[in-house]
Amino acid sequence: MPNIELIHDDCMNVMAKYPDNYFQLAICDPPYGIGRDKLQNKNAGKWKFKQYHDTEWDTSAPDKEYFKELMRVSKNQIIWGANHFIEKIPINSSCWIVWDKVNGDGDFADCELAWTSFKTAVRKFTYYFGHENSERIHPTQKPKALYKWILKRYAKEGDRILDTHLGSGSSAIAAHDGGFDFVGCEIDADYYAAAVKRFNIHKMQQVLF
Repeated sequence: MPNIELIHDDCMNVMAKYPDNYFQLAICDPPYGIGRDKLQNKNAGKWKFKQYHDTEWDTSAPDKEYFKELMRVSKNQIIWGANHFIEKIPINSSCWIVWDKVNGDGDFADCELAWTSFKTAVRKFTYYFGHENSERIHPTQKPKALYKWILKRYAKEGDRILDTHLGSGSSAIAAHDGGFDFVGCEIDADYYAAAVKRFNIHKMQQVLF
């Protein structure tokens, strides 16, 4: 069984505990600094946002020290939303990942982009989130299928995976199902509790079925 560790703490505190290159892969979805938290309880065009708890987590993207530390503890990185803060990384990449969200005529972005440290070509994953029946517990929740697709292509057996912004816990579920050791941290107490609950329910369902 994989070792899955979910931690309620600031990711900078967590990463400081690990030696250089401890993780083979970091898959992270940090705040983009676009005020997504402010939109969560408002209407946008024909879309109505789910009511999440009040918070202020998307006021700014992580600073350069975060990216420096992330690259210290991990050999490779996949970072969602880097098109919003590429100057803070800042390293060119030939391999961006494109998630085509199949939004149709919605007000939200058609795609999301992830910067990667890999040297391969750009890759696209096409997936409509409505295919997953799980409840949305985070305003920027990503589908489990997306993380499973990433792990299948960019991780190998025995790799240790890091997620510094656990959010809904989709990455933890994908790592568990793929047999990867995983560390995920979340600073928000309510989202952390919701992610842990979601992860534990998923594990129980797998045992039953």
